[in-house]
Amino acid sequence: MNRLVTTEWLAAHLGDPALRLADASWYLPQAGRDAKAEYAAAHLPGAVFFDIEALSDETNPLPHMLAPPENFARLVSALGLGSEHSIVVYDGAGIYSSPRAWWMLRAMGHRDVAVLDGGLPKWRREGRPLDGAPVQPKPASFVARLDRTILRDFAEMMQNLKTHAAQVVDARGRPRFSGKEAEPRPGVRGGHMPGSINVPYTLLSEADGTLKPPEALRALFAEKGLKLSAPLITSCGSGVTAAIVLLALETAGAAHVALYDGSWAEWGAHPEAAVETG
Repeated sequence: MNRLVTTEWLAAHLGDPALRLADASWYLPQAGRDAKAEYAAAHLPGAVFFDIEALSDETNPLPHMLAPPENFARLVSALGLGSEHSIVVYDGAGIYSSPRAWWMLRAMGHRDVAVLDGGLPKWRREGRPLDGAPVQPKPASFVARLDRTILRDFAEMMQNLKTHAAQVVDARGRPRFSGKEAEPRPGVRGGHMPGSINVPYTLLSEADGTLKPPEALRALFAEKGLKLSAPLITSCGSGVTAAIVLLALETAGAAHVALYDGSWAEWGAHPEAAVETG
């Protein structure tokens, strides 16, 4: 599969025995939405609920950090998602949290995974089938092998400040990036990493909630001064919307993109981390 699949493609492949669907909806508290309740009321036929929080490292105080491979493998296997399956993830906002699930699966070594372009809203607008019945998945065998090439930690980000080996792309809105808007998490400073480039994730989608086409994304990234041929690292508030930017960069043709899992929740709270404003 490609990184993105269309609703038309998915509708035509719903009966594929090797295909598995996962609703990866997740929302910030201020959105006032209950992802689990919405999933229970209506989901794509056969889709399981990919709970980003439950599948993350519960021992880490930072939000939804990647879990240890053995824990992730156990939980994903119980969802009926196996290493032999093609997996399509989607969310209830269009393209918002599903790229995080896509990245999590890829970070654990599973490459046969795609994001549904336009997500549940587009599927629903087109009158395609939905189901409210509980899904009882048959346990599968997911083998997790951590892929460090698409993951960065705090030490690596500190080192990058010295080497400038990779451009850092921050997906947060401009007010938070500049430090004019307070961070939602206590103890986290406002601002951004020195030298990072602001590309708010909201610029990457069309009005219908689908990702912009590759040529439009390339033009946007070029306007922001990004070099797609060079290494890139994406960041955001807590590692969710950074995955949207990573998906968009790869769709535009970037070949060496990683995600800083701790993102600003970690960097902005760390006393040794340099912060710029403006």
